[in-house]
Parts: sequence; structure tokens; C-alpha cells
Amino acid sequence: MHGLGAEPPSPNNTGSNKFVQGVYGGKYVTEGPSATVSKAAKSPAAPQTTKESFIISLVLTIVAVIVAVVILRLAPLPSAWQQGYDPLGNWVISTLVASLPVIVLLGLLALGHTKAHYAALLGLLTAILTAHFAFHMPGRLTLKTAVYGAGYGLFPIGWIVLNVIFMYQLTVESGRFEVLKHSLTGITQDRRLQLLLIAFSFGAFFEGAAGFGTPVAVTAALLIGLGFRPLQASGLSLIANTAPVAYGALGTPIIALAKVTGFSEFTLGAMAGRILPFFSILVPFWLIWAFAGFSGLVEIWPAVFVAGASFACTQFLMSNFHGPWLVDIVAAVVSMVCLIGFLFIWHPKKVWTFEGEESKTAARADHGYSRAEVTRAWVPWVILSVVVFCWGTQTGKTYMNTPEKAIKSLATMSPKPSAITNPQFPIYGLDKMVDRVPPVVPKPTKEGAVFGFNWLSATGTGILISAIVSGFIMGFSFKKIFTTYMATIMKVRFSLLTIAAMLAIGMLTRYSGLDATMGLAFARTGHFYPFFGTLLGWLGVALTGSDTSSNVLFGSLQRISAEQVGVSPVLMGAANSCGGVMGKMIDAQSIVVASTATEWYGHEGDILRYVFFHSLALAALVGVLVFLMAYVAPFTHLVVH
Repeated sequence: MHGLGAEPPSPNNTGSNKFVQGVYGGKYVTEGPSATVSKAAKSPAAPQTTKESFIISLVLTIVAVIVAVVILRLAPLPSAWQQGYDPLGNWVISTLVASLPVIVLLGLLALGHTKAHYAALLGLLTAILTAHFAFHMPGRLTLKTAVYGAGYGLFPIGWIVLNVIFMYQLTVESGRFEVLKHSLTGITQDRRLQLLLIAFSFGAFFEGAAGFGTPVAVTAALLIGLGFRPLQASGLSLIANTAPVAYGALGTPIIALAKVTGFSEFTLGAMAGRILPFFSILVPFWLIWAFAGFSGLVEIWPAVFVAGASFACTQFLMSNFHGPWLVDIVAAVVSMVCLIGFLFIWHPKKVWTFEGEESKTAARADHGYSRAEVTRAWVPWVILSVVVFCWGTQTGKTYMNTPEKAIKSLATMSPKPSAITNPQFPIYGLDKMVDRVPPVVPKPTKEGAVFGFNWLSATGTGILISAIVSGFIMGFSFKKIFTTYMATIMKVRFSLLTIAAMLAIGMLTRYSGLDATMGLAFARTGHFYPFFGTLLGWLGVALTGSDTSSNVLFGSLQRISAEQVGVSPVLMGAANSCGGVMGKMIDAQSIVVASTATEWYGHEGDILRYVFFHSLALAALVGVLVFLMAYVAPFTHLVVH
């Protein structure tokens, strides 16, 4: 029997299964033998990397590029187009129409059991028709925006996914991933604790260093290799990657929020640092509850508390006394060190294992590998962590994006080195041709549309370099590395198409004003605005796939609405970002990243159904806390003024 949280039975999910109490009050599969998972990961939806499919994919790619070039060369409009937020004369009807692309996309995924790339393409078609016919966006602007969004989906988002999967494939083919998997048993053999360490603590490090889907891609790939079923590896990675998101990529969401609200990065970061620590403690408990049920959680609650509390305390201290830049990285490292240290002095009486594995009584195993073998197995992931961190630092970005500013001798070069390492391409006929108008912004503001091709400083490039270096260290030839990379491209080609289409939808909702129309509906809630304004951030991330993008879209609206209602605009600005972190687990982009990392492409609807309850419930809890901070003492004393 399978409950709401269960991974549906399929020919690929064979073998015996152990049922435990799930969060919905029913039963769901949480365990299965590692060998079974390897089969399950290879979903029948995974494309065959045949010569014929390669040729077809290449031809379709060439055709798509030609069409995109033709669209981008269309002549610009004589003047900028102004957005309208109630084109149908009734804000309720306009809001419902604006939500059609989201309804189509998520409805097809969750209810229609449609493959993700088909759902994304139909959602994109709906967005194009809605923007043009209902919101009167000129046709050429509509098409240019779709192309711009698709390009952003492929780079940098798709670039990260492709190279993380490539890295994982190399470690699997070398046999080192098997050693890495067993080496974790030297810390703990308990699957719940392995999940806590990898998905929450380790994932938070990658969120802080890189963001943009990197933590979900890395942790989901690690979990699937450790024997977790695809639904678990995908869904649990998404749940875990929430509390750190507001400070992801070295504080990028908070920095973007500061630019559009006019408040300082430190003030907004400190305010978010007084909201999120409550959830940094809650999320690890929620994660283990979703995996092992309440009884399974109770058995390991001390370790869960150590992981969450160490992260939350560090998150508060760093955000309030240092700034938003290194919050996640420092908090993640502290959490990992505290959890690993705690597990060497404490362990649950019962060791939780997958059914099909031997029953284990020892907290830690003698895995049989030498220290040198374990070190070699971890080398690729250490290289990845170090490179991604260096790639994310401001110093690293300065050297790569603007070398002439970092190295004075390059300042006289012509063209500037930055024109090579970080060329900027204004989208012809779209850049500054769309005006966002009040009440979404204080005064009419032109929307920029510049595609930054920072090919050197992009996180995906750092991951690719890590993978190539690791490949040579693992003894692969250049030919083998190249053939593995080409095979990886074929493996993720539908995922890349899906991500491109979904980001095109996100851009269209922004440039056509669909997002603002939905946001203004939230702003009409009066004294309940602190709660619903928080959900606006959740909606923004669900639409765009990015807390940064949500903050850019709705940051100004949050400030304006908060001042009209009479609550702290600093609180509501931070609430937009904090509510948004819970939307991260249901945004279509993240779900596709997870399904790709677990080789479970085609089951995005299953993942969405699995995480939707968690996302909405946690977002509502954030909204309740923000509401209390707005009106109820002593919570009001937490607001930064």
C-alpha cells in the first residue's frame, strides 16, 4: 500500500520495501536496497544516447538557434511599452488570467502526469498568449523576452546542472563514489543522520558558495549514490535547501533586495537573520520527519537539534554582526563540524538502515578501505568545494569579470579584458523598452535586459574545471573525459530544454507584468498583509526559481505596500526573501535539477506532489511569524529599525 507521500510503484522499483509512518498520517516507502535504487534511478524516461537521437537533437538545436537569432534581430518598437496591471478592468479577473501560465505548468506536472519538457513548453505557450493578447504586450517584445529567458535558463542555470552531473558520472565510473559512500559509514551508519549531514549541512555550504541550483544538484546526486530512492533523494534535497537560500551565493538575494528597496544590505540581512534562525532549527526536524516519521525523528532528535541549532546561532550572529555575505558558508561549516563531532560521542540506540541491508548494531562501521583510499575518494568533492568557494568570492569574481580592475597593468589594454571574460549583450529591441510603473515601483522604471555571458566566473565553469581536474587525478584519459561529457549532454538534454522553457516563462511573467498583477492582489489584504506579503515572496520564487529574482520583482512593492498598511518596510522586505526560501522547493527549475541529478527525469510531477505540502506549510509558518513581528509583543522587539 502507498500513501500520499509514497514513491509510486514501477517496474524499476523492485525489491522489498520497509514502510514507516509518514508526515501525511499514511504510509510511504522510505527504504530500499542500494542495488534496487541504482535500477530505479534509471527511469524508462531517460533518453537513449544513440547516434540517431544525437543527430536529431543537434538538428533541432540548430533550428532553435536560427529561430532565436531571427527573433532577436526583429526591429525595435519606436517607444517603450508600459505595463498595465489590470488590463481586463477587474483586478480579480486580471489576476486569474495572469496566473494561467503557472496553473498550466504546475497543473500539467502535478495532475496531468505530463513530462516536464512538454509541460514547460505548453506553459511557455500559455505565457506568450496571455502576455500578448490579455496584457497587450507587443508581439516582438513577447518573443524577445522568451528567447532572453531561455538563454538565461541555459546559462548559468543549465550550465551548473550539466557540469555537476558530469562530475558525478566521472566519480561513479572511476569507482571512487562507491568508496566515498562506504566511508560515510565511518561517521555513521544511520541513514537519517547521513541525510542530515549531506542534505542540510553540506547542502547549505554549496548554497552559500554558489546557489542557483548547485546544492540540490550535488546533494541529490550524493543521496542517490548512497542508496536513497529517487523520490526521496529529490524531495528531501529540496526540503533541506530552504533555510540557507536567503543568503545564497554570498548573500546575492539580500544584496539585490537592498538595491530595489533602498535599505542597506546590513539592515535587511540582519532582519532576515532574526526570522530565519527559527526555521534553521525547524527545517532539520521537518526533514527527518518527512523521511522517517515522528518515531524515527524522536530517536535522533539530539543530533538534529545540534545540526539545526549550531547553524541557526551562527546564522543569527553572522547576519547581525558581520553582514549577509558569508552567513551560509560559516554556518554550514559550523553545523558540519558540530554534527560530526557530536556523532563521535553520541549515537542512537537503533541504527536506521534500508531494508535489504544487513541489520547493524554498531554506530560506525569498519568499511575496510584504507585512509588513502578514502582520501582519494573525497578528493574530487574537496576540489569541487574549494573551487566553487573561490569562484563565489568577490575577489575571485573581480579577477575574472574585470581583470583590468584587479591587475593595473591590464587597464591600458584594448579591448578591455572584461570584454572577453565577461561580455555584456544588451538584448536588441528589449533592453529598456519595457516600463514598470506605479504602484509596483515609486516611479516609472525601465527594465534592463542585458545578457551577461560571464563564462569564466560562472559557477558552472568552476564545477567543470573541478570535474576535469578530478578526472585526470582519477586516471581518466582526455578521450574518456570528453566522451563522458558528451554522454552527459545527451543524458540531460531534455532537462536543459525544460529549464530553458521554465526560465522563459519566468522572464515573461516579469516583463509583461503578470507577476506584478498577482503581487498587487496580495497587497490588497490590508492588516493581514504581513502574512500574505510573506506568501508573495513564496510566489515570486515559485514563479522565477530564484530568491534573488523574487526580491528584484517584489522588493519595491513590499516597501510601498508596507508603508501604506503601517508596518515596518524593513520587516516586509526581509519577509519577501524569507518567505521566498520556502518557495524554492516547488519552483519548476529546482524540481528539474533534482530529477536530473537523480536520473529520474519524467517524474517531476511526483516530486512536486511530494514537496508541495511541505513548501506551503513552511511558508505559512514564516507568514505567521512575520505577522507576529508586525503586531504582537514581544515579537515586535525583533524588528530592525
